[in-house]
Amino acid sequence: MRKTAGTIWRGVRIFCAALGAAMLIVTLTPVTSWAAARLAGPWNDPHGAVLVVLSGSGSDQGMLGESSYWRAFYAALAWREGRWEKIVLLGGGNPPASSAMKTFLEAAGVPGPAIITETESGSTRESALRAKPLLDALPGPKVLMTSDYHMYRAAGVFRKAGIDFAPRPIPDALKRAASWNLRWSVFQDLVIETVKIAYYRSHGWI
Repeated sequence: MRKTAGTIWRGVRIFCAALGAAMLIVTLTPVTSWAAARLAGPWNDPHGAVLVVLSGSGSDQGMLGESSYWRAFYAALAWREGRWEKIVLLGGGNPPASSAMKTFLEAAGVPGPAIITETESGSTRESALRAKPLLDALPGPKVLMTSDYHMYRAAGVFRKAGIDFAPRPIPDALKRAASWNLRWSVFQDLVIETVKIAYYRSHGWI
């Protein structure tokens, strides 16, 4: 019994030491920024006729979650550059995150008729599949916008769905990783995203 208890405590100490080392590495090194940049891919801010924006987190009060806020924020900035004809917002929820993003964009000066919302999809793959007929009906080049750490999976899914686009990531994880006290939350997002990438790859969706 004493030997069993000793083995358990040894395992607990090893786990705590490993967790502490991981927190130090994440907090004191640029590993999260490096990983987010790798997932984001090319960073050249392409233009087109149609800006396709994936929604992120939402809330049951119909307000924007953090990732949806930053995607809507950068979509509004992109619109002010001119040359865009439509913004397509993708993503459901209860209430749909894309609807809250539309409200934000209208408040930021984007004309309501220029915004198309898809409110039924519950995942990145569903967004791509539901976006395909919408985008096929819209003329001109398409640009896909989403968070930096999400772009790798999103781009893979959209290509698999047969959608032609140019990727335009936004600095989400990279922005947060600039503050050392936020890097652990960024690391958690990156771990979750890595699991999702593995899941999507195992199903042949990317």
